[in-house]
Formats: sequence, C-alpha cells, structure tokens
Amino acid sequence: METRGDDEHSTALTNKQRGNEVSVRPATLDSLSMHQLAAQGEVSQVAARLSKDSSLLSRQDERGFTPLMWAAAFGEKAVVDFLLEKGADPRTIARERESALTLASSGGYVDIVESLLRHGVDINTYDWNGGTPLLYAVRGNHVKCVEALLAKGADMTIESDSGYSPMALAVALGHKKSMNHAALPDILWMIRTCQEIVSTTHPLKETQRI
Repeated sequence: METRGDDEHSTALTNKQRGNEVSVRPATLDSLSMHQLAAQGEVSQVAARLSKDSSLLSRQDERGFTPLMWAAAFGEKAVVDFLLEKGADPRTIARERESALTLASSGGYVDIVESLLRHGVDINTYDWNGGTPLLYAVRGNHVKCVEALLAKGADMTIESDSGYSPMALAVALGHKKSMNHAALPDILWMIRTCQEIVSTTHPLKETQRI
C-alpha cells in the first residue's frame, strides 16, 4: 500500500515532501504546471490558470492525477476547496486507482477527507493493491481520519491484496511497539466498537476480499 511520487514533477513536489514549505519565486511560477501549482498551494495562480483554460480543472497528468488529487495529496485545503467549488470531480480515479480521498487519508489530512466525503466520493474506493482510504489512514496512524471514515460508514471488512483488514493492520502495526504508533490503541478501540455495532445489526456480514 504505497503512494509513489511523480518524477515528472520532482522539483516542486520533492521539495515539499522534504518539508521545504517555501513557495517558489513568483518569477518562476509561470513555468510550473497546473498540477504543481495545486500541490504547492498556489490558489491565486491556480485561479488565474483556470480563468484562461477551464479544461485544466479536470486535466489528468501522466499518472492520471488531477490538480485536485495533487492538492489533496499535499494537504492544500484552500486549493481543494477552490477546485471543488469550481466543479472539480472528486471521484476521478488515476491509473493505479488512486483517488483524492485515498491520498488525503494517506497523508492524514482530516479536513480534506471530510470535505471530500461531503462531496459524495466513494468511501470504499480501492487502489492497485487493494488499499482503501480506511486502510491507508490506519497504516499512517491518522486517528482523526480513521474516525471520520468510520463515522461515514467505511467498510471495515475489506481486505487489501496482502490480506490485511483495518483491524488486522492496526494490530500488526501495534506489535511494532514504536513511538510513532502511540495512537494505535485509539484506532483499535474505534474499529472494535464499530465492529460490535455492525455485528449486532448485520450478524451475517463477512470479510470481503478485493
């Protein structure tokens, strides 16, 4: 369950992945693609590009990523909100079945996750190896994202291709005893509580395999 970067956009995006939040100089903004601008959080530049070419709103890059997907992947809430307001389709699926919701869940951006859920995205969408938004949120130890997804009915029985359900993945990560997974007991509690509710209301529901 990995989300890999786009080499074609290495300059702007790699800097941001390394924690360099400083935006590029205004003189160079014109050289960036719409996708790079979205990932950089350049709302005004994104708006300017759209005013000249509305087709950029839904344009997919080499991997099938849209500007909305790049903004979601890097936690750029202002850009996400702007693009959604302009009519960007949050249900678009990239070449390896990545979605804006999966990318936001993987990054732990709960405000974006909640915004996308309000726009009717498929909460159980899965990528090339069966990873769902819930599985990615659990893997990243993003408690708030897990909570938001469960509250909206994310399916806890779906397993990835590697055979992990959200509960099994949380347990496996908890066995690492890493400080980075200090919040996993909360995740386990949330999943177990939801499972008890589901088992009470739907006692015959079985685990699904992608």
